[in-house]
Amino acid sequence: MSFRKVLFSGAVLFGCSHAFAAGSATHHRTHTHQPPAHTKNERLQTPTTRPHALQSGRPENIEVAGRRSDFMFQSAQHLPDADTRLTAERLIQRGVVTLRDIERVAPNLTIQSINGTASTNMYLRGDGFNDFTQSNMAPVVTYFDDVPFAYSTMASGLMFDLADATVTPGPVGTTHGQSTTGGEVRLQTADPTDTWHYGASEDIASYARSRSEAYVSGPIAKNLDFRLAGQTRQGGGWQTDPLNGSHLGDANSWALRGKLRWRPDSRTTIMLGGHFVQDDSEVVTAVPVKRLIGTQPLPSLGWGQAEWSSRPQFADLIGRKRGIKPSEHNQFWGWDLHIDHDFGIAKITSITAFETEREGEYTDQDGTAAAQADTYRTVDANVFTQELRLSSSRPNDRLQWVVGAFYQRSRMNQRFFFDYTDYTPARGYMMATSFGMNQESTSEFGHVSYRLPHHLTLFGGLLHELDDRGITGLQSQIFGRGTTTFHRESTAANQFAGQVGISWQMTPGTLLYYKMSKGFKPGGFTANNTQIQAQLLPFAPETVLTYETGFKSDIIANKLRINAAAFYNDFHNQQILGTILIPNFGPLSQLTNAPKSESWGFEGTIEAHPIKHVFITQNLGWQRGNFQNFPTVNRAATNAYYARTGHWKAINDNFAGVDNGQPKLTLNGQAEWRQSLTNQLGLDFGPDWTYRGSQSITPGGTGFYRLPPYFLLGAHVSLRPTSGHWEATLYASNILNRQYFESSGQATTTYFYIPGAPRFIGGRVSCGF
Repeated sequence: MSFRKVLFSGAVLFGCSHAFAAGSATHHRTHTHQPPAHTKNERLQTPTTRPHALQSGRPENIEVAGRRSDFMFQSAQHLPDADTRLTAERLIQRGVVTLRDIERVAPNLTIQSINGTASTNMYLRGDGFNDFTQSNMAPVVTYFDDVPFAYSTMASGLMFDLADATVTPGPVGTTHGQSTTGGEVRLQTADPTDTWHYGASEDIASYARSRSEAYVSGPIAKNLDFRLAGQTRQGGGWQTDPLNGSHLGDANSWALRGKLRWRPDSRTTIMLGGHFVQDDSEVVTAVPVKRLIGTQPLPSLGWGQAEWSSRPQFADLIGRKRGIKPSEHNQFWGWDLHIDHDFGIAKITSITAFETEREGEYTDQDGTAAAQADTYRTVDANVFTQELRLSSSRPNDRLQWVVGAFYQRSRMNQRFFFDYTDYTPARGYMMATSFGMNQESTSEFGHVSYRLPHHLTLFGGLLHELDDRGITGLQSQIFGRGTTTFHRESTAANQFAGQVGISWQMTPGTLLYYKMSKGFKPGGFTANNTQIQAQLLPFAPETVLTYETGFKSDIIANKLRINAAAFYNDFHNQQILGTILIPNFGPLSQLTNAPKSESWGFEGTIEAHPIKHVFITQNLGWQRGNFQNFPTVNRAATNAYYARTGHWKAINDNFAGVDNGQPKLTLNGQAEWRQSLTNQLGLDFGPDWTYRGSQSITPGGTGFYRLPPYFLLGAHVSLRPTSGHWEATLYASNILNRQYFESSGQATTTYFYIPGAPRFIGGRVSCGF
C-alpha cells in the first residue's frame, strides 16, 4: 500500500466530514451558503422582488441542524437564466467525481471521454465538437473558481472539496471571463474558514476501487485563513484481455489544493490558491464493432473484455516501459490570485491565473491485438489569464452594471506517435506528428440592467474580442522513410457578441424572461496525423444567434418548483468534425465548418415534495438539430466504396437536412425518502436514474455509426446524525448491469465504441469537526 493511501486512510480514522458538504465548513449550528460566482456575477439582472438577504447584501443562512432545506438556491429563482445549479451534496450523492459525470445531473449536456482518456469533449444544447488534439477552444468552457480552463484536460483530478457547481447553456461572456457559443460549466471549490474544521472521507467499491479525501481549514493569524485539501483515487479497473488475462482500467492519481485568504479590512479580500495533480491511471480501451478495412475477423469479446497491444519497438520509440497498457502519465499544476475590493459605490475584481499541462497518453485505438492504430501523445501546455472587472456594489439600485476586460495567452506543444506496423500493405510503419500552437486573445465586455416599475427588468450586454493563433513547426515523420515539414498557418478573428432581454417577476414566486444572445468562438486548426498542407488550413470562427424564453416558478412553496426554458440556435459556420480523404492513405477527421445549421429544444427541472418524507428531482432535456448546408466527404459511403473496390475515392455529399447527431432526449433525476429515526439520527434512501437517447459522432451516421440509447439505474441509503459530524452511505450504480457505450470513433481499420462502466456497489463513510 502506498504512503499516500496510508495517509488518507489514516485521516478517515482521525476525523470525518459531512459528505454532502464535500469538506466545506459544515457546522451543527448555521452554515453560510454563498451563491456560486456565476450567480454573484449576474445579480445585476435581479429584479425588484429579490429575497431580502440578497437585497441587503447579506448572505443567506441555511439551517442544517435539523431537516435540510427542501429547495436550494432560492435567490437564483429571480435570475433570468436556464442554469442548472448543484449543491455539493447532490454531486456526491450522484457519484459526480469527474468532470464527465456532470452530464448525469444536468439536461441537454453531453461530456464524453475521448477514446476513454482523461481528455473530454463537451456538447450543450447540441453545440460542441469532437477535438481529439484538444488544441482548440471548446464551445463549452470549464471554470474552476472563476478561472476558465482553455483546455478541458486541465480539469482532470480537481473534482474534490467542492462547494457547488453551475451549468450555464447558451452564449456567455458579457459579464465575466471567456466568451463562447455553447455555454460553461462552473465549479466552485470550498473556501478557507475563520474557525477550525477538519475531516476526511473514504469510499470503497467494487473492483477494488477506492477514493479518499481529507481537508483541514482554519485561521493562521488575525484575518488570515487557509484551507488544504487532498484526494487520492485507486483501482476500479473492470476490463480484461481474454488473450492473456491482463487487467485494465485501474485509477492511480492524487491531487492537492491549497487556499490562503487574507482580509486586511472589511472591504478587501485577497485569495491565493494553488493545486497539483499527478495522474498515472489506466484508461478504458476501445471495443471494435465494425472492421472498415481488411478482412480479418474482429475479436469475439464478452462484456468487460478488450484487446490491446504494445509492441516493444513502439515502447522503445516513445520512451516508455515495454508492455505499457493504455494509460495516462499526466501532471497538472496551477495557481490563481483573486483580489476583491468594495469602494462603496463600486467593486473591483481581479483574477490572475496560470495553468500548466504535462501529458503522456497511450491508447490502442483499433481495439485489437494488432498494431494498426496504437497511439501515444505528449502535450506540454501552459495558459496565463487575467480578468479585471468593475461592477456596481449596491444591489438595491435600479441600475446594475459591470464592465471588464479579459486576456488569455496560451502555448502548446504536442507530439503524436502512431504504430501502423500491422496495417499492411497500406502503411506498415511507425510515424510521428509534432507541432506547436501559439494563441493570444483580448476581450472587453459590459453588461447593464435597469429595474422598471411593475417588476420589469431590462438587461443587455456587449462583448468585443480579438483572437490570434497560429500553428508552428509541424512535422510528419515516417520512421525509415523520411520527414515532411509543413509551413506555418495562422488565423485571426475580430468579432462582437452580445445579449438583450427582459424579465418580469409576475408574482413573488414566478419569473418570466426572454433574451436574445449572439455568441462567438474563434477558429483554429486540425493537427492530427497530418499528411498534406491542406489539412492545416484553419477553420473559420463560429457564431450563433440564440433565442431563449423561460420561466422559474415556486408554484407551491417548498412543495413544487418548476423551471423550464425553450431555445432556438441559429448557427453560422458551426465548427464540426468532418472528413477529408488523403489519396493512397484513407479518410481522416478534419475540423471544418458547416456554413449553416440550427438546433432547437427545451429543458426543465421539476423539484417536488409531494408528501411527507418524499423528495423528487427530475431534469428533462429535449433537443433537435440539423445541418442546413454542410458539404463534406461522406465517411460511411467512402469506407463502403473502399470495402467493395479496394480503392480510395472520396464520396462527397451535402448533409443538408441531416440530424446533428446529438441525443434528442436526456433524462436524469432521483427520488428520496428522508426519515428521522431518532431526535439525533436520520435516514434517507432512494433511486436515481439516467436516460440518454442515441447519438452519432459521425455526421449523417446510421447503423453502427450511431450509439444506442441507454438507461441506468442507481440507488443509495445514508445514515447521518443531525450534528453533521459523520455520515455512512451504501450505494450502487448501474444496478441492472446494463451494457452500454458512452462514445465512439474511427481508427484507420475499425470503428470502435468506448464501453460504459458495469455495476458498482460501494460504501462511503465521512466524518469531521
